[in-house]
Amino acid sequence: MVEREFARHPELAQRYGATGRAKSLQDVGYHLSFLGQALAVNNRALFIDYVAWVKVMLGKRKVSSADLAFHLECLAEVLTEQLPAEAGALAAAFVVAAVQAMPAMPEDLPTFLHEGAPLSPLAHQYFEALRRGERHLASQLVLAAVEAGTSVKEIYLNVFQPAQYEIGRLWQTNRITVAQEHYCTAATQLIMSQLYSHIFATAKNGRTLVATCVSGDLHEIGVRMVADFFEMAGWNTFYLGANTPHADVIATLVERQADVLAISATISYHVDAVRDLISAVRADPACSGVRILAGGYPFNHDPELWRKVGADGSAADAQQAIILADQIVKETAA
Repeated sequence: MVEREFARHPELAQRYGATGRAKSLQDVGYHLSFLGQALAVNNRALFIDYVAWVKVMLGKRKVSSADLAFHLECLAEVLTEQLPAEAGALAAAFVVAAVQAMPAMPEDLPTFLHEGAPLSPLAHQYFEALRRGERHLASQLVLAAVEAGTSVKEIYLNVFQPAQYEIGRLWQTNRITVAQEHYCTAATQLIMSQLYSHIFATAKNGRTLVATCVSGDLHEIGVRMVADFFEMAGWNTFYLGANTPHADVIATLVERQADVLAISATISYHVDAVRDLISAVRADPACSGVRILAGGYPFNHDPELWRKVGADGSAADAQQAIILADQIVKETAA
């Protein structure tokens, strides 16, 4: 495919060089992975959304929308030629739909740190401290706010969450490096742990949640925030992080007599991994009473996706997840 792309437009080699050619080949792998997930759940919008993300990301790295569109058109041609007729036509249709949607896709993304939002001054100060590499100052800002009466929930929703979204936006738009993004995320996770004396002080209601990310998904901070919200709502929570083997997730569910398993996938590339974990849990008779919630960006984008992977429900945020979990646990006990 890349050979075809560069042969038809020799100027691409002059514009991007050997490095660009190698990156184009790497991008094909990413495109196929995300396309495969969208096809698996028969949701064209998931792939279109991915291409919208790619358009911004590559645009900020000096790759034009026209070049991206041509790249995807070549991909559609190759899919039609190399796959069986029906499969090739379907896959190509998903790609063509994304290309046709590109003119309406944004070139840039607005900030997530909005003036006038709750705790906006603190969120800005916190974000800037992280960006400067001053995690101790960031910690002091948060701890002082909590000591002054700001609730941990408010800190999570109005400081940590928008700051993390903004960090992701700056990486996507080529304004910070991967190393800076990882530093900021690690700092926020450290500061979250400094609030645990407040989080774990809530009286317990006897219900238990196990929370995890699927294998390969390293964006675990979101589901960790969800687990902390459940803890503050009175649940006993066991947060397993990312890359926990299926057998160990199941063993924890059984050992802790869990009521609910929360599974997170932050990108559509990992939807199949969610389905695989759910299938493994469903296949174990010892987990027959466990209810499963699936969440994360692709599930917010497709409100019916949780059904397609075999979960019991999905929620757009932590507060809604708690309400839904309480509801399905009551229904199970009835």
